[in-house]
Amino acid sequence: MDVQDQNYGELQEVAQLVEEIKFAMMTTEEEDGTLRSRPMSTMQMDAAGNLWFFTGLSSPKVEEAQKNHRQVNLSYARPDKQDYLSISGTAEIERDKEKMRSLWTPWIKPWFPAGLDDPDLVLLKVTITEAEYWIAPGSTVKRLYGLAKGMMTGNTDALGDNRKVVM
Repeated sequence: MDVQDQNYGELQEVAQLVEEIKFAMMTTEEEDGTLRSRPMSTMQMDAAGNLWFFTGLSSPKVEEAQKNHRQVNLSYARPDKQDYLSISGTAEIERDKEKMRSLWTPWIKPWFPAGLDDPDLVLLKVTITEAEYWIAPGSTVKRLYGLAKGMMTGNTDALGDNRKVVM
């Protein structure tokens, strides 16, 4: 995966989480209003903060994202460290062959056996509108200390960091 230095400094922590977690659950809205999530492998977070994924043009997520003002949500989680990231954004389909070539990896081939020549293969670009993350202290000892401190004093500062970034 390719995570570039961010032009918008507040996205640097978001980029680090995306790079470390890699897989997101992408949520779209079905025609009847039902929310639907599916796993997606992040291929790139470019310098402008756009997230790039391979998908099939015939996939229901494409149609769902195209309706509903292209709104999607991406959630990344690392439960073992209690780090979480939620990204709201707009999705659009890209057919840029050069971009596809630069992001291609053999790990995509099982879903697209014809490779870059597969007529169903497209890129899904998500432009971030806002992101919110929660990061727990690095070690179990620090997390336990933060929890004990919070329980005793009501002060939750030692439990971690929570930030919202609005673009």
